[in-house]
Amino acid sequence: MSSMLEVLLEQSNETIDAMLEDGIDPSEYYLIEHHLASQDFTKLEKAAVEMVKEGYHVDDADEFEDEQGERWFAFAASTESTLDKDVLARQVREILVVAEECDVEYDGWGTFLDEDEEDFEDE
Repeated sequence: MSSMLEVLLEQSNETIDAMLEDGIDPSEYYLIEHHLASQDFTKLEKAAVEMVKEGYHVDDADEFEDEQGERWFAFAASTESTLDKDVLARQVREILVVAEECDVEYDGWGTFLDEDEEDFEDE
């Protein structure tokens, strides 16, 4: 197992554990957003096409600058899932393969909880 995969799986499990400790219902479905980025838009576009083939919804890419002033492009590949460690581990493995094949960065996943969505909508 690659060290990057180990880090991503550990991060995923820690996120799930923290959410469960906060009382989140693990059987509910949540919008899971997997984050991919690259400085090369063409590579990122190829990754987006592959993610769609894998069944994920892909948002339009955003452009941003990192702390060094370097230009990056990023998108979220989304799916609905329960907080099942095995299911999310499969997704992490699947997306890391695409990221490595397309030479883009995979930064793990996140989700919005109901209260976060309400706070976001209020702003």
